[in-house]
Amino acid sequence: PVLDTEDAWVSVEGPVSIVELALEQKRIHYPLVEHQFVLCTVLYAIMRLSLKGVKPLSLFDSKGKNAFFKDLTSIQLLPSGDMDPNVLSIRQQFLLKVVSAAVQTLCSSQKDREVSEEDYFPFEKGKNWPTLAADLAQYLQISEDLVRRHYVCELYSYGMDHLGEE
Repeated sequence: PVLDTEDAWVSVEGPVSIVELALEQKRIHYPLVEHQFVLCTVLYAIMRLSLKGVKPLSLFDSKGKNAFFKDLTSIQLLPSGDMDPNVLSIRQQFLLKVVSAAVQTLCSSQKDREVSEEDYFPFEKGKNWPTLAADLAQYLQISEDLVRRHYVCELYSYGMDHLGEE
């Protein structure tokens, strides 16, 4: 971009302006940032829902693991469309665990009154874990329908038929 400056500012000496510093920065490789976001979401789900026995890096193949330790401005080989069936199975099990833990948390904190799903996670207004798992399924190449079906089955198994019908 062309930055027009007034003549009075041309002769000024001092540190480089923040605009010039920003323009000199290398552009980030957005798919790599998205890849990092998936890992952060996985780690947060493990922590927030207290999932035991989950190895977060096992959800990624060798290319995916290597990409985590690279500079965000570098162009990295990210996982392609063809995934190892074992990795896909581990990813599917993880997403189903997230949904099951979210429903279990939802049901265990339910009192005798009728409350909405957002009331169960008061510090996370608008954070619907089953929906987040379905969104994460897109990135992890797992069928969203599978995750949603599991969510409905979990709701029915915990006796929350009114939410399952929705």
